[in-house]
Amino acid sequence: MGRGKIEIARIESRTNRQVTFSKRRGGLLKKARELSVLCDAEIGLIIFSCTGKLTEFCSESTRSCSIEEIIRRYQAAKGVRIPAGVNNQDSEAIYNELGRMRKETHNLELSLRRYTGDIDLNSVKLEELTQLEHQLECSVKKVRVRKMEILRQQTDNLLRKEKMLEEENEQIFSLLKDNNNQMAWEQQQQQQAAMVSKFEEHGQVLDQFPFSGEAQPSSVLELAIPHYQPFRLQPTQPNLQDFGLHFPTFG
Repeated sequence: MGRGKIEIARIESRTNRQVTFSKRRGGLLKKARELSVLCDAEIGLIIFSCTGKLTEFCSESTRSCSIEEIIRRYQAAKGVRIPAGVNNQDSEAIYNELGRMRKETHNLELSLRRYTGDIDLNSVKLEELTQLEHQLECSVKKVRVRKMEILRQQTDNLLRKEKMLEEENEQIFSLLKDNNNQMAWEQQQQQQAAMVSKFEEHGQVLDQFPFSGEAQPSSVLELAIPHYQPFRLQPTQPNLQDFGLHFPTFG
């Protein structure tokens, strides 16, 4: 029968926990050694037990390899720097700075929650409420000023865009007008050419069948324009009062 699955959880019994740590630590070191030999990998392993006992492993390689060298390579690869040789004064200064930053962060979070109204304001004093109101009014004024600037910029952009569209519309209208005029001129030329062709065909027919007793037109235009001859009215009887006429006298 195979072994049952072990629940991965903290072992409450101290003795059992220590036994399990010893067994699994040996297996981990064995696997790390095998991996370094089989794959020629540089492995650095640091283990602290629950009692504070240190166990470390560094892969054996032809190159000079140590835990310090692996740590330096880790820093270069990750871009981090672990301070070396920190004394008690430096540690105290670091802890003080961390405390100050935590306190400042807490105050900022509290102020932010007051601005958004996420906390109960019953415990806030009148002076703090007055200051908070003044800050909110200043913030609202800044927001409105920025809002008006953005609206003004958008309005100017829309006006410029409208002007550009009007200019483009005028250009398109002018092009269409010129195109229509060109088309009308071409149609007029085609009509004139058709009329000339028609007159020429008519002139060829007249050349084949000339008019009798009349002079032939010298061109198509003379054929198209009728000849109007002026007419003079002849009196049916002579004017009796014409002094140039002589009548006979009867005795």
